[in-house]
Amino acid sequence: MKKVLIANRGEIAVRIIRACHDLGLQTVAVYSKADSEALHVLHADEAICIGDGPAINSYLRIPNILSACEITGADAIHPGYGFLSENAHFASICESCGLTFIGPSSQAIAMLGNKAKAKQTAKKAKCQTIPGTEGIVSTFEEGLKEAKKIGYPVFIKASAGGGGKGIRVAFDEDDFKRKFTAARTEAEASFNNPDVYLEKMIVNPRHVEVQVVGDKHGNYIYLGERDCTMQRRRQKLIEETPSPVVTSSMRKKMGEAAVRILEASKYSSAGTVEFLLDEDKHFYFMEANTRIQVEHTITEELTGIDLVKLQIKIAMGEKLSIKQKEVHYQGHVIQFRINAENPRQNFMPSPGRLEYFIPPCGPDVRVDTACYSGYSIPPYYDSMIAKLIVRGKTRNEAIANAKSALKTFHIGPIHTTIPFHLFMLEHKPFVEGVDYTIGYVDEMLENGCSFELEPVGSLT
Repeated sequence: MKKVLIANRGEIAVRIIRACHDLGLQTVAVYSKADSEALHVLHADEAICIGDGPAINSYLRIPNILSACEITGADAIHPGYGFLSENAHFASICESCGLTFIGPSSQAIAMLGNKAKAKQTAKKAKCQTIPGTEGIVSTFEEGLKEAKKIGYPVFIKASAGGGGKGIRVAFDEDDFKRKFTAARTEAEASFNNPDVYLEKMIVNPRHVEVQVVGDKHGNYIYLGERDCTMQRRRQKLIEETPSPVVTSSMRKKMGEAAVRILEASKYSSAGTVEFLLDEDKHFYFMEANTRIQVEHTITEELTGIDLVKLQIKIAMGEKLSIKQKEVHYQGHVIQFRINAENPRQNFMPSPGRLEYFIPPCGPDVRVDTACYSGYSIPPYYDSMIAKLIVRGKTRNEAIANAKSALKTFHIGPIHTTIPFHLFMLEHKPFVEGVDYTIGYVDEMLENGCSFELEPVGSLT
C-alpha cells in the first residue's frame, strides 16, 4: 500500500489523511463541486472532483470513485463512515479490482451489516439478543402475527438500516397497522431495500457500545465501552467513556461478547458492537457497525491507541501489536457533536458561511473538524461542524473542562448545538450520569424545554 484514496469528506477525511501521512502514505481526496474549498481537499497530496453537490451524484457514485483511483494510481481506499463505508457491494468491487479496502471483508460487512443476519450471528456467539423475529417479515399479516407473539411495544426496523432511519414503534395492533407500511416505505427510500424485521422494545434503555479490533491473523481485543445514550431522534449528541453505569465486570462480559461476535464473522478491522442496557442493567445485542465510528475519538483518548492507524496497518496485513491485558484505560473522556443546528428551535438546521470559527485549545482538549473561518457549510450533507473531545482524570473533571472549552468555542453567525451542550452540563440527571435514557432529550423537547442559558458561541 502506497497511496490511499479517501472516499469521504469532512472531518473524518481530514482525520484519515493525518493518519496516512503519519504512516508515510500518499493521499488522494475526492470531492464534490460543493466541497471544492473543503479542508480535506487542501490537506491531501492530490484531489479530484467526482461530481455535483448531492451525495448521490458524487460520494455515492462508485464508478466515479474507482475512476479517481485509476487516474491517480491509488492502490487503497478508506471509506470513513457513512456514504459507502458499510456497502458490501462496494467493498467487493474494490477487492475484485485489486484495491485494498481499509475495513473488513465484503463477506463480513454483508453478514453484520444486515441487521437480521447480525442478530443470528450474535445468537450463535452466545450473546443475549433482544426478543424478535428470526429474519425479515415480508407481509403485514405475518408481521401482525409475530408482533402478537413478541408482545407490544415492538420496533419495526429496516433490515439494512442505520442512522436511526427506517424505524417505527408500534404500541398496539392498530398502531402496527399504521406503522408497518411506513417503515417499509422509508426503508426502501433510504436503503433501496424495503425489508424489515420486528424487535421487542426495551423500555427506558441505555445505549452502550463496545469498540473491538481484529486483525487478519485471528487476534482480537476490545477497547472498552462508549455510552451513547444522550441522543435526539436516535442521532447521538454526546458520547463518553467509560460509561457511568457500566461496572468493571459488565465491561469484561460485554467486551468478550463483542469479540465473540466479530470472531464469528471472521472480522478484520476496527468495528463496534452496540448494546442496549435495560433497567436492570442486563445488556442485549442491538447491531454491529462495520466501520470506524464518529465517536472513535474518545476511545483513542482513553486508551492512547490510534484506531485509524490501526485500521490501515491491519489492512496491510500486520498483526495486532497489543494484547488484551495490555489495554489500559486512563481517566474519563466526553465527546460533544457541534452541529449546525438551533437547539432552541427544535434543532432546526442552520447551514451557511462561518464568518468566524475559533476552536478552544488546551492540554485536555481535542477538536476534530474540517471547518475554518470563511468556510461555507453545504446544505447537502450531515450538519456536524466539529467534534469537541475533552478529557479529565475523573468524570467531574472532564465535565468541568468541557464547560470551559465550550464557552471558548466561538462559531458564528450560524446557530450551533453549543448551547444545548452547556445546558446539559448544568443539568442534574446528566451531571450525575445515571437518570436518563435514549428518549430523554426527545421527552425534554416534547415538554417545551428550550435549553436556555446565557448566550454562547458569539463574539458579541
